[in-house]
Amino acid sequence: MNETSATRKAALWVGVVFLLGAALGGTLGYVFAHRVIAAPAQLTDAERRAQKVQRLTQELNLSPEQQKQLDTIMAGVQAEYKAIHQSTDPQIDQARQKGRERIRTILTPEQKPKFEDFLRRLDEERKRNASPPGR
Repeated sequence: MNETSATRKAALWVGVVFLLGAALGGTLGYVFAHRVIAAPAQLTDAERRAQKVQRLTQELNLSPEQQKQLDTIMAGVQAEYKAIHQSTDPQIDQARQKGRERIRTILTPEQKPKFEDFLRRLDEERKRNASPPGR
């Protein structure tokens, strides 16, 4: 092997390693930014409501009395939303379970444990993203 060929191979390897590093760095950066940094802080109902009241106060120049009235209105709407969720969540869960059972019927014995693992991870993620008590 002559010197020019060895230099080219070395340059090629340096380029390949650089590109792989850049790709890996970009992928890890994307995952980190979207799963760790971008994870929204969980606010309570009162904190979310206060943010909305503050924003509307600034944009509409609300008086202190209007701010109090707006907070009361928004608290009522949040209570209605919560009641709707509580009444429909059992129906959604029932539909979810029916769908899972239907999927299980089409899977092979080798696929079923993988599906159960997938469901376990999905349910864990749903619990993490669910609203904390009192919201």
